[in-house]
Amino acid sequence: MNRIIAAALPMFMLGACNLAPTYVRPETPVPASWPSGDAYVQAAAAGEPAGLPWTQLVSDPRLKAVIESALANNRDLRVALANILSARAQYRVERSALFPTVNASSGLTATRTSGVRQDQYAAEVGITAFEVDLFGRVKNLSRAALETYLATEEGARSTRITLIAETATAYATLAADQELLALAKQTVSSAERSLALTQSLNRAGLAGKLDVRQAETVLEQARSDVASSTTQVAQDRNALDLLAGAPVEEALLPQSLQSLAQGVGQVPAGLSSSVLLNRPDVLQAEHMLKAANADIGAARAAMFPTISLTGAIGVASSALSSLFTGDAFTWTAAPSASLPIFGGAARGNLKYSEAQRDVYVAQYEKAIQTAFQEVADGLARAGTIDAQQAAQHALVIASQQSYDLADQRYRAGIDTFLNALDSQRTLYAARKTAISTDLTAISNRIYLYRVIGAD
Repeated sequence: MNRIIAAALPMFMLGACNLAPTYVRPETPVPASWPSGDAYVQAAAAGEPAGLPWTQLVSDPRLKAVIESALANNRDLRVALANILSARAQYRVERSALFPTVNASSGLTATRTSGVRQDQYAAEVGITAFEVDLFGRVKNLSRAALETYLATEEGARSTRITLIAETATAYATLAADQELLALAKQTVSSAERSLALTQSLNRAGLAGKLDVRQAETVLEQARSDVASSTTQVAQDRNALDLLAGAPVEEALLPQSLQSLAQGVGQVPAGLSSSVLLNRPDVLQAEHMLKAANADIGAARAAMFPTISLTGAIGVASSALSSLFTGDAFTWTAAPSASLPIFGGAARGNLKYSEAQRDVYVAQYEKAIQTAFQEVADGLARAGTIDAQQAAQHALVIASQQSYDLADQRYRAGIDTFLNALDSQRTLYAARKTAISTDLTAISNRIYLYRVIGAD
């Protein structure tokens, strides 16, 4: 037995050989800092961290409760977590090949020859066809499985961040559509009053049929918007329930866009684009690149001899009573080696692994470039949205004052109904656009949280 161990030990020590290429992270194919210019926010202060955890981003208690429900019940996230468990199990399977599998067995063989029965008892412990990893084939397969498992973990982290962002955006969209519905209902009430006045003036001969028909157009447009917004609010509720993984209680629905804007914070982007290297989808792409690198090592090792070791120690006897005596001791050792003589398949696998590595390099670089573009887009929107909101709300105030004056002049018989009608339409459009702009401001904060990738 000692001789077997002494003979096998050098082969185990040779297992440290690794034919995988040394991994070097590709150069980052984006500028070192964020874009600057009129469209962008002022540069961050030195030392300011990038990104925010969602618990710091969101302070609105209702929205927090909905996000927590999504993290607990969303089925897409459950699938991602199950994929992590699957990848972990696959890694354990590959890693187990690095170590011998020890099996114990016992048996009885009974034969009868020329009327004489002969029994043979045996019990042994051994290993079967354990590959001595001289060139790192098994080690690199295990490494590739590990990197795939780590990539799956980053994929689940990315799914989690995306789920939080989608839930918050759906919540804000519901708030905006609720306000659009309320605005449409207010416009219906205002248009009904204008139509009633115009019909009264028409009967008195002070307004023509054209004024009546024009008043009807505003009313019917508002009624159409009420129906459309009612449908949209219902669909928003359905989308939010799906993301949350369970029906969202009425008490948790948003109160207004204004209160929600106070409950969603601003996300800092930091000074350097190097923060993108920690984004989960970028890390996922890098882990897949490392797995492809390990696959090259396994493919290279497959072109060299494969040495397997089968051995066992045990006892054998024709009598059960003497099975465990010293004379019953037996051992066997059966090392074997194989070498591909015609290596076309092995060379093809190596070329394939190298080409796959190039694919993952390109995917990794594309992930960084996409991340940079997404953050730059979010910063460009963040740099201009405040000015747009201020201008839009000033437009609402001016439109309201214009409509009030035009309506008063019409009621006093000083001006035509057409001026009042145009002012009413302008006010309605301005208020709808203001709601849309407020939603864009909130959504962009959530967008920056997602694309910077802080968890």
